[in-house]
Amino acid sequence: MFKLTKVAFSGATDKIAKSFSGAIPNHQIVASLSAALKPHGYGSDTLLATSLCCDEVNRTLEKDLIGEFGDNFSMGGLAGFPFGGVTSFGAMAHHIPAGGSCLIVYGPHVGVDADGVVGQVNRRGREGSGACCGSAAAAAGFVSQQFEAGKRDSPTPKAALDAQQAYVGKLLLPYAERLSESPDPAVELPFALFDAQKAFMNDIVNAAAGEVAGEGKIALLGGIQINTPEGDDDYFLPIEFEIRDNKGKVVKKL
Repeated sequence: MFKLTKVAFSGATDKIAKSFSGAIPNHQIVASLSAALKPHGYGSDTLLATSLCCDEVNRTLEKDLIGEFGDNFSMGGLAGFPFGGVTSFGAMAHHIPAGGSCLIVYGPHVGVDADGVVGQVNRRGREGSGACCGSAAAAAGFVSQQFEAGKRDSPTPKAALDAQQAYVGKLLLPYAERLSESPDPAVELPFALFDAQKAFMNDIVNAAAGEVAGEGKIALLGGIQINTPEGDDDYFLPIEFEIRDNKGKVVKKL
């Protein structure tokens, strides 16, 4: 469905090809996505929704998608988790143009810097590189500490002050052993986050699919967004692409 055409290689893109096989530059993803959805009735009456991390580096993918599908409804919070929940899905569904369908693009993100280091990215106006995704890195540190202490759960946050970050750690905790045993935890981390977010998104869609009116459909593209230094293309690794009806049933795997 999604095919990579020739790209120029750099320290970042070489590492992406090795560690995130199948990742495709944003502009190629958007073109392929539009072509794949058109036979299923997606067009000018499509409403785009995204669940991507708050980090400013992720607006590049959103802008690319907006250029094709129009302004997006944002469901995402820290690390890309759809913290808008059932309420945000219901609100989004009620904004779909009459007779139209929605497209939801979701997933975590990870940086790859100019030296090919995964989990870091070179940011505008700053020397060197820094953590990307910072929320994911903090959650991974928390999960490692909990795992080493023999703890397999964490308390539900009681205060709103930093509730999203607390939930990122809590939702990542079931993947602690997997991360601990990985030969490259920085690469494994976004895959574990994707699995956690996929489960979260599935629960939301199953609970609220009926809010989509008429014959409207729900297209879901889930994957990992890969941020790169300025001058390189950002990439997206598609992992799951499907269309559901407004009962939540999968009608087409793409």
